[in-house]
Amino acid sequence: MSAYMLLCNFTDQGVRTIKEVPKRRAAAQELGKKFGVDIKAGYLAIGAYDLIVHVESASDDAIAKFLLSLASRGNVRTTTVKVFSPEESDKIIAEVV
Repeated sequence: MSAYMLLCNFTDQGVRTIKEVPKRRAAAQELGKKFGVDIKAGYLAIGAYDLIVHVESASDDAIAKFLLSLASRGNVRTTTVKVFSPEESDKIIAEVV
């Protein structure tokens, strides 16, 4: 499974309906399951991003489908960063020439 951090900002629509965030969170978790994307943790943030979400996915295709489906709902825009665990990082670094 690959890990990703979703750096999210609310759209105008997302802010207008902010009280629905708990319901939308549950809906996003169900949507993720449909694509094999596991939402590990989500955080309300202060600063450049409104939400930071840690997800895992079996493939880049699955995460792309999830993100497009999520975006089509109109409440958040995402920037996605693929991240590596310390073990994965050590393996990558060990193979640097």
